[in-house]
Amino acid sequence: MSLESPERDFIVFGYGSLIFKPPPHVKAQTPGYLKGYVRRFAQKSHDHRGTPENPGRVVTLVHKEEWDKFSQSDAFPDDDVVWGIAYTIDPAYVAEVRDYLDYREKDGYTMETLDIHGIDDQGNDKIIIRNAYCYVGRDDNPSFIGSEPLEELSRTIWSSVGPSGPNKEYLYKLADSVRELSPDSFDSHLFALEELVKKYDEEEKLSLTSESS
Repeated sequence: MSLESPERDFIVFGYGSLIFKPPPHVKAQTPGYLKGYVRRFAQKSHDHRGTPENPGRVVTLVHKEEWDKFSQSDAFPDDDVVWGIAYTIDPAYVAEVRDYLDYREKDGYTMETLDIHGIDDQGNDKIIIRNAYCYVGRDDNPSFIGSEPLEELSRTIWSSVGPSGPNKEYLYKLADSVRELSPDSFDSHLFALEELVKKYDEEEKLSLTSESS
């Protein structure tokens, strides 16, 4: 895909639920990745995958250098690529889609512009889209919770439920969707969380089976 002009097209990059639940009025979509960022479950969700009393966790983007400042014990120090999908919106519906996304991402996110990378036929990195819009949860917003131990984080995701459904459903859909983006797409932090939460599912299933027998 050639470089897009932000004056011609409204392009939004999805790295969380937008991957498996795209915005309306998409005329084109392109898998790609951001460089120099990490995707982490560092954002409290009071309105979708949790409640004000028991907030769930959803992903946000954090610049790798910023994340390193307050996450010295991160188990995945080498992650600095975030795979997702760049959606080009039909120009006739840009205002409608902007309003839709602003509401959907209202809990602690701000919009920024970032370059999207891809891999060419020779296997080399290149910028495929410049200045795509992206909703980023800044570390100075009230919903940003920062780094948590993986075991604690996975337990919160496993047990939390909100108006949009179980928090673990969000995790599972995101992990599956990232795997399907490209033969090169990966996210070691995401996949490690998925493995832990699925382990809790299996433990619960075995416990219920034992109780009923």
